[in-house]
Amino acid sequence: MPMLAAGSPERASGFTLLELLVVLAIVAIASAGVSLSLRDTSQTALAADAQRLAAALDAARARSQVSGVPVRFVADDKQTRFEGLAQADAPALAWGPNTRVVGPVNLLLGPEPVIDPQQLQLQSINPPGQRLTLATDGVRPFAVQTAAP
Repeated sequence: MPMLAAGSPERASGFTLLELLVVLAIVAIASAGVSLSLRDTSQTALAADAQRLAAALDAARARSQVSGVPVRFVADDKQTRFEGLAQADAPALAWGPNTRVVGPVNLLLGPEPVIDPQQLQLQSINPPGQRLTLATDGVRPFAVQTAAP
C-alpha cells in the first residue's frame, strides 16, 4: 500500500473531519428551521383568541371603573356579552370559529379598582381538548396562564 509523502500532489479520497462537522452543522440548522415552521396552528390561534379576549375584558373593566357602573361578562353556549355597558361602549368580542368559552361564565369586572380573583377557560373545538385559562388576581389585568392555578 503506497503512503503519501508530505507535500505530495496526490490526495487521499474521502472527507476530512472539518468538512463532516460543517455538513452536520448545516443539517442541524436546517432541521431546526423546519421544526419551528411546523408549529401547531390551532394552538397559536387559540392563544391569539385568548389574548384578544383578555384585552376586551380589561377594556370593559376600565370602562366600568371610569363610569362607576357594574359590568359583567356573561358567556354561555349561545352567546357572549358585556352587561352594564351600552352597545357602543362594549369592547368587540371576536375570535375564530374553532374557539369557545367553556361552561357558563359570569365575571364581575368592576367598578371597584380591586375585584375578586376570577378566571375562565377557552377551548378549541377542532382539534378538541386544547384549553387555555384566562385569569386575574383582582388587581392585575387578565392574562393567559400557562399552568393550572
